[in-house]
Amino acid sequence: MATTMVSAVAAAPYAIASDAPEVRVSRYADRTTAAVAQADRQAVEAAATVCGAGYTLRKAVPLPVGDHPDERLGTLFAYEKGSNGCLILDNNVGSKQYMYLKVCKVGGGSCDTDSGNFTDYAGPVRVSSFSCAPVTAKMASTSSSTPYINYKSEYVYPCG
Repeated sequence: MATTMVSAVAAAPYAIASDAPEVRVSRYADRTTAAVAQADRQAVEAAATVCGAGYTLRKAVPLPVGDHPDERLGTLFAYEKGSNGCLILDNNVGSKQYMYLKVCKVGGGSCDTDSGNFTDYAGPVRVSSFSCAPVTAKMASTSSSTPYINYKSEYVYPCG
């Protein structure tokens, strides 16, 4: 599978470009995903590190959907490695928020969920045989408040 390499921004002042990991973006990634990977390499790299070695960014969804990417409150990152999927809900608010992230196999069988009050991200949540995997991502001030991010998708990973 061919991928596009996006060089990452070095986080430490003593790091040199050759020490910085590269973010791999799937050749099947859509334009929004490519734009997020280009604009926010550090977040894409950090989320990929949480998933583990060898994962490729398949989809980045700025949330809430429809807002300008510069005004996003969260970003759903979906990575792939073989037939395995790994998702992270990145907190772009800058303070602790209640976050909920769930991914299931097709048909709702086996699900992986992470929820709680997080400053940086929810996840990783993982799914095998991820084609058409349903995903839910929520973010709110508290677990009992109305979510300002309430994203549901039946196919964060493309079907077929």
